[in-house]
Amino acid sequence: MTDIPSSRWSDLGRPALDAAALQSALTRDSSLWRSVEVVEEIGSTNAALVAAAEDDAPEGAVLVAEHQVTGRGRLDRAWTSPPRAGITVSVLLRPDVPASRRGWLPLLTGVALAESVREVTGVLASLKWPNDLLARDGRKLAGILAQSSRNAVVVGVGLNVSTSAEELPETGTSLSMVTGATVDRGPVLLGFLRVFEARYRRWTTVLGDPIASQLAQDYLIWSSTVGSDVVVTMPDGSTLEGVAQAVDWDGRLVLATAAGTVELASGDVRQVRRM
Repeated sequence: MTDIPSSRWSDLGRPALDAAALQSALTRDSSLWRSVEVVEEIGSTNAALVAAAEDDAPEGAVLVAEHQVTGRGRLDRAWTSPPRAGITVSVLLRPDVPASRRGWLPLLTGVALAESVREVTGVLASLKWPNDLLARDGRKLAGILAQSSRNAVVVGVGLNVSTSAEELPETGTSLSMVTGATVDRGPVLLGFLRVFEARYRRWTTVLGDPIASQLAQDYLIWSSTVGSDVVVTMPDGSTLEGVAQAVDWDGRLVLATAAGTVELASGDVRQVRRM
C-alpha cells in the first residue's frame, strides 16, 4: 500500500479523495466506523480486510482504494476500474446475528447504496438480486461482494462514478453518464457509509430480523428482480428459469419454476423482458 499524493488536484478531472476529511467527517459522530484508510493502489480491498479480520481486527474499519488492480466480483469474475474513476470501498463487520441472517447483508448494502445515490446525485436506480445496482436502462452502476471470515463479514462495493462509455462494457454505466454532469465521489461515499450505518444498526439491534428492521419491505421497493421473469445461472453452470416471487427470511430468492418453487442462496440473474 502507498500513500495518496499530497495534492487533491493532481488530476482535475478525477481528483483524489481527501482521506483526512473523510476520516473526520465519518468517525466524528459514528458508533460503528472506527477508521477510514484511503490507499492509492491495492490488489483487493476485500482481501486486505479479510486478512485483517483473521488477525482479529475490530468491526468498523473502512478501506478505500483509488485503484484496485486484482479485484474480484461474484462468481470469481474480474472487476477493474480506471484510477479515481469510481468508489472502491470495503468495510469490516462483525454482526451479532444468526448466521442464516447474514444473507441479508449484500441486500442491506444495496438498499443503502440505492438510497444514498438518489439522495446525493438524484439518480434513481434499482437492485438486481443479490448484488447489483442498476440504472433505469438496466445497465450496471455498481456491484457488491460479501465475504465471510469466521465471525466477521467483509462487504465490498464497486461503484462507477466518472467512468466513460469507452472504459466500460456495453452492460455498464456510471453516475456521470446518467446525470450528464461531474459527480464528486466524496459526498457519495460519505452518504453511502452513513446510510449503511443507520440500516446496519437497526438490523443488528433486532438480530437480523428483516421484517422488524424494515429491510425486507424497503428492499422490495428498490428491487427490479422480484416479480420479473428471470433466468438464473447457478455456480455449477446449470440454469433455472421462472418467476422471481419473493426474497425469503434468509435473503434467498424464491423462484417459481415449471418444476416447483426453489429458494436460491446464490446465482447470476438475468431478467427477461416479457413480450
